[in-house]
Amino acid sequence: MKDTLTDVTGLEVGHQSDLAAGTGCTVVLARGGAVGGVDVRGAAPGTRETDLLRAENSVEKIHAVVLSGGSAYGLDAASGVMRFLEERGVGHRVGDFVVPIVPGAIIFDLGTGANVRPSGGDGYTAAIAASSDPPEQGTVGAGVGATVGKVLGRGAAMKGGVGCASMDLGDGVVLAAIVVVNAIGGVHDPDSGELLCGPRGEDGRLHDSIAVYADPHFGKRASAARTQALGNTTIGVIATTAVLTKSQANRLATMTHDGLALAIRPTHTPHDGDTMFALSTGYVDAPDEWIRLCALAPTVTARAVVNAVRHATSLHGFPSMSELAAYG
Repeated sequence: MKDTLTDVTGLEVGHQSDLAAGTGCTVVLARGGAVGGVDVRGAAPGTRETDLLRAENSVEKIHAVVLSGGSAYGLDAASGVMRFLEERGVGHRVGDFVVPIVPGAIIFDLGTGANVRPSGGDGYTAAIAASSDPPEQGTVGAGVGATVGKVLGRGAAMKGGVGCASMDLGDGVVLAAIVVVNAIGGVHDPDSGELLCGPRGEDGRLHDSIAVYADPHFGKRASAARTQALGNTTIGVIATTAVLTKSQANRLATMTHDGLALAIRPTHTPHDGDTMFALSTGYVDAPDEWIRLCALAPTVTARAVVNAVRHATSLHGFPSMSELAAYG
């Protein structure tokens, strides 16, 4: 176990990063197909193929999930992943045709670097790079342009990124997550409550975003900065080797949002598009583990959020958690 999403048998992860532009995309491949689900909680989402994942709809398995920067423009990255899979005969069979099923979601990172957005070509590049090796975390892929703690405006924000976590439940049952953290709120240790990343005040100290909203003085500053704080959204995938139905996959996706709320405070705001997918690769038939999967999904998700900021490196003027720690 490497504490990453690729601990789930049947999944591969690949990144495409453009550090100069401050954007990128991340692809999770399931070449053998995976039962999928999704739960969208943010009020400003940017998504693709999420209706197909509803339990009552007919297609049972999907073949990739794309997480991308670039706001709505970044949804185009999924077309490159479709092309990659079609060339390899992977997809949903419809007569003589193969149609890869590739849902996706985006974060808002426009203005982080140059005015470049992930394209179909970038999605194709990320798919080529995908492997079952432990993926890089932090300032990479869809996490390149991610930032956190924007309640006082983008100038006070810190670096977000991509993070992973996994748990071995025994007998081949694995639960793992990958999360792209790009939030208006700060990131807290879910166990101790310690603030790890958040808005930086004029004194250089971190401020608790909830306290910023609650305090009348800071509340006015936050209100004045709201037009600078619109670029948010946390997106990701939770996955398991256990056999799940579509209904169960959708419920598992729902449970992950408790993990976002444990680690990101606040989350699911009107300026967030928080979207979490769930995948079951179905390698282990373990119906007795269903309740445990739901109970542990928030924990795995929250750990992935924390790992995203712990692995992040500074970029385009946004300091990372490790940089601030180094300089006290």
